[in-house]
Amino acid sequence: MVRKRAKWPTPDEYAVAVATKVAPYGAYVVLPEYGNKEGFIHISEISSTWVRNIRNHIHENQRVVIKVLQVDEQKGHIDCSLRRVSTEARRAKNNEWKRAQKAEKLLELLAKENNMSLEEIYEKVGWPLEDYFGEIYKGLEQAADGNVRVFDEVDIPKELKEQLAEMAKVRIEIPSVEIDGEMTITVPGVKGVGTIRKALSEGLEIGKAQEKSTVEIYTLGSPRYKLRIVSPDYKEAEEVLSKVLGTVTKIIEKDAGTIVFNRK
Repeated sequence: MVRKRAKWPTPDEYAVAVATKVAPYGAYVVLPEYGNKEGFIHISEISSTWVRNIRNHIHENQRVVIKVLQVDEQKGHIDCSLRRVSTEARRAKNNEWKRAQKAEKLLELLAKENNMSLEEIYEKVGWPLEDYFGEIYKGLEQAADGNVRVFDEVDIPKELKEQLAEMAKVRIEIPSVEIDGEMTITVPGVKGVGTIRKALSEGLEIGKAQEKSTVEIYTLGSPRYKLRIVSPDYKEAEEVLSKVLGTVTKIIEKDAGTIVFNRK
């Protein structure tokens, strides 16, 4: 069960909830991240449109993303909203939940290998990782990506650091995205070939300077050239693409050439 360090959520926070009972006036839920504490979604907070049948929006055992409205720790009750969760917020929270699940599975293995409880592993490893990286899984991803010293400054027992880094390398597959396209380049004059060669060479140098991205450029037969970028995420891929094309374009246009990039 994915868990949070805090015992209670805070108002305006997004959380994962599982419906336990659906009634005509609202839905009762539990929040797995907070020890299955109980919450309630009033029918007025189910949807921004008129709710004719509440079960068309939520049903028993369904996992949903809710927004926390109020928290009463003394009564042990949490008021929640379904209608105040945007599509973007729901997507982000579900992604966070999936990453937390992956992190917890790895921590469970670490606990088992060291004959410790999961709670002990969270205290010794999980929460220190969260304090340092902002998210447990982010630290594990960096270790899996080959950064052998990623845990050096994290307050974790040395023997557990080594085990954790090795587990991350074996069990976590780093996601990647690819931008694949074709450049059509022409430069007039006798120096055209040299200009193109220089432009492509400097474009490749941009790629070599990237820590987590790779850049490939090769000819498909003049004037067509393949450009392929592989990065850990779309944002970085687009930034690298911008740098490479910017560098190549500047050199080509300086000698009155033209360049057209078509993304595949």
